Amino acid sequence: MSEEQSLLEFPCQFAIKVMGRTSPELDVLVVEIVRRHSPDLREGAVTSRPSKGGNYTAITVTIDASSREQLDAIYQDLTASPHILMAL
Repeated sequence: MSEEQSLLEFPCQFAIKVMGRTSPELDVLVVEIVRRHSPDLREGAVTSRPSKGGNYTAITVTIDASSREQLDAIYQDLTASPHILMAL
């Protein structure tokens, strides 16, 4: 899909949601991956919430997305990590 066909207009704020098994390193890992493609994360751009049982953590990172290619690269890197179960 080209940018002309995209439903998003760039640049825009975009929330990336990630789910993984709870660990002290998960937040750091997710931020590190996202920063490779979006180095200027704003303060308060990252939020996390444990599941009811505490086994999983949901992390949301809001970025200033510049292109569909940037988002595709972030999702590819996130889903390639064995520590991340899901990225939306």
